[in-house]
Amino acid sequence: MSTAGPLSGRVALVTGVSRDAGIAAALARRLHDLGATVDATGWPAHDAERPWGERSLSRMPFAVRRHDLEQAETVSSLVDEVIDRQGQLDIVIAAHARSSLQSLSDVDAAELDRCWAVNVRSIVVLAQRFAQVHQTVPPPAPPVGRMIWFTSGQHLAPMDDEIAYAVSKGALHQMTASINHALAASRIVVNCINPGPVDTGYATIGMYRGVRQRFPDQRWGAPDDIANLVEFLVTESGAWIRGQVIDAEGGFDRS
Repeated sequence: MSTAGPLSGRVALVTGVSRDAGIAAALARRLHDLGATVDATGWPAHDAERPWGERSLSRMPFAVRRHDLEQAETVSSLVDEVIDRQGQLDIVIAAHARSSLQSLSDVDAAELDRCWAVNVRSIVVLAQRFAQVHQTVPPPAPPVGRMIWFTSGQHLAPMDDEIAYAVSKGALHQMTASINHALAASRIVVNCINPGPVDTGYATIGMYRGVRQRFPDQRWGAPDDIANLVEFLVTESGAWIRGQVIDAEGGFDRS
């Protein structure tokens, strides 16, 4: 059950919800607190492959389902599942991603294809189906649809050891304006966020200390810092921000 708030009556799909410390979990909780009905999904099997490992979610105020968004047929049906359960869809927060640690000399075609499928293709298909099912409200009423995805600062500094990941995130950056323009007719506003380094439990002690020193406030970003920005963008306060890639890095020094 959602609570009363500025998003009361809205239904939000949040992907990538698999760890309590993750950005996606914080966003899902925030939207719920703002009154939205949240339909969440994640894929813990990917976490199990990474150094941080699979982590169980603590009790959430909504169900968290599992969808492998590397599979094209899964992506195309996900929006329809939400519509079947909730009757509508107003907000899509695509916070899922495939992480990849391979340099240019190591990366292979299979990894490039997997990062493309998860990080780019899935979001394009989500946007396509969202536009098809969204209940539009004609002008001059404000647009009620919102879609947000996430890039990783690859446009600000090289990511030598994450080539497949960096290339796919670069595609997300560059497609923001085009898909926002395409979804405007469906009264959906699209934006992309570069959250910079966020403490989600993946950093080693040495990495944590080194990165912390490069912030003017001597602290990493927190998932709630990103939730603050998402809250602004999905409510009417942020309706005038469209088709933007927003660097919300807390002054992180990349020099």
